[in-house]
Amino acid sequence: MAGHFARATLMTVFEDESGRSRKTGGAESTTWRGSPHPAVVADRDGGVVEFNAAAADLFPRIRIGKWLDEVVPRWLADAHRQVAHSARTPTAAAPARAVPAPLRGSHDGRLLRAHPTESGHGDVAWWLIDDSDLTAAQDALRTERERTALLAEASTQLLASLNPDRCLEKTALLAADHLGDAALVISPPVRNRYTVVTAMGGGFEQTQLTLDPALVPGLAEALQGFPPVPARWIDPAELPPWAVPEGFGGPPGSVAITPLPGHGVPAGALILLRRGGQRAFDAAEELFARLFAARAGAALSAARLYAEQARITRALIAELLPPQLHHVRGVDFAGGYRTSQDTERIGGDFYDVHPGTDDGQDTLAVLGDVCGKGLDAAVLTGRIRSTVQALLPLAGDHQDVLRLLNGALLTARHTRFATLVLASVRRTGGRVRLRLTSAGHPRPLVLRATGEVEEADTGGTLVGALPVVTSRSATVDLSPGETCLLYTDGITEARGGPLGSAMFGEVRLRSVLAECVGLPAEAVVERVQMVAGDWVGRGAHDDMAVVAITAPHTTHLSAVNGHTRGRYTA
Repeated sequence: MAGHFARATLMTVFEDESGRSRKTGGAESTTWRGSPHPAVVADRDGGVVEFNAAAADLFPRIRIGKWLDEVVPRWLADAHRQVAHSARTPTAAAPARAVPAPLRGSHDGRLLRAHPTESGHGDVAWWLIDDSDLTAAQDALRTERERTALLAEASTQLLASLNPDRCLEKTALLAADHLGDAALVISPPVRNRYTVVTAMGGGFEQTQLTLDPALVPGLAEALQGFPPVPARWIDPAELPPWAVPEGFGGPPGSVAITPLPGHGVPAGALILLRRGGQRAFDAAEELFARLFAARAGAALSAARLYAEQARITRALIAELLPPQLHHVRGVDFAGGYRTSQDTERIGGDFYDVHPGTDDGQDTLAVLGDVCGKGLDAAVLTGRIRSTVQALLPLAGDHQDVLRLLNGALLTARHTRFATLVLASVRRTGGRVRLRLTSAGHPRPLVLRATGEVEEADTGGTLVGALPVVTSRSATVDLSPGETCLLYTDGITEARGGPLGSAMFGEVRLRSVLAECVGLPAEAVVERVQMVAGDWVGRGAHDDMAVVAITAPHTTHLSAVNGHTRGRYTA
């Protein structure tokens, strides 16, 4: 390039009006003149030596012999002086300088990239390339990358919480930080009241409002999930006071409203505000707001769905959880339950205590074990508990209760079965009489005041497995301080111990129970649970349930259904 733009062999030197010397002349080669890119050659002093037609189109005032600072932008003339003054003729002792880096500047609405080339004789050729389209494309690409990163960040932050209020707040904050000067997120109405989260300047406020969406152009449609109204159709002056945050600094200059799409139903609407004096929302920004709103709406819908499912689950679990046992008609009852998975609250073991409706009826205690674990087993326990409660008027005949329960389970869709033990309990004077009936369940253990542990003589077949269920009952009398223990096989079959594989077993259970002489029912349950829990440690185990029925030593006031029934003495 330097050879092409070497100084002409014939140069004319003259002085302009300011007295500065300028040189004029022609180039040795003219092949570069047809280049579509503007090219200008100037000498060390900044005088124009050569230029091509493209340069003449770009700089209409350019002439050979004129000074650069008269015909080209100031940034280019300044750059030429820096390059020309630092140039020198290369010699063996002073090798040539590195090629100067290109620089950028604007002219007549264009963004130009200028590449300097030194001739070695003081002249510098400037090639100019129009980078306007490239720069616009790079800016657009950078904007899209920033928006893509924002959408990814929004998805991450919004899905990090399944709390609907937190999702509303995060949506408003992200929108105010990245999409406008302020943002409002409006939830669908609940009993004609709307939850509105307003965010601006890094803070937010949540309020409950009774409002008319029709007063905000496009809001009523957005809340119904219809496509948004273009921002240019919305007059910011029509916004009601609640739609402009306090401290916004005057009326908005531009407003954009977009729906928050949900799973099947709209999740709400997003209002974006931009202050006066700034450019209005354009079509690209509105489209990006819709993309953001789609992700926010999906996160809000997921959070609300989870919250609703959690509420339903809590209500159902409350019905499936074992009850809190206490004194009933002068008898101490206590129960304990541990599921097979410590992360679960319900399983296949269950127990209930149903006080008689009057003083002449026994209290019915039920402890059972459904085949299986987890939610499926818990569903069947709920069915069994409900059926037994419906059969309470027949509770005086255990065999009849088991027969009807067996029939109900056989006609159900599931194929699971259960084991049960029924205990009809009545206190007479200082003693407690129990009528025990086992249906495929481990026999109850009776702790006497002497420390002896007996096994109740009862047994029977599974419930829900055979067309006919058979059983036999046993009657047990408890003196003050004596306890009858009902338990599931999750206690005796629990594996653990020093080697981790030995079963807890009935012998060990009897030994633990023998140590509980004279203890109240609650203490007996805690002791059995503690020892069995230490035995299994962190190992796998089945559901474990235990119920203790104790004839108390002392006087108690028995509360049934919230009413004091009377005083019993030992």
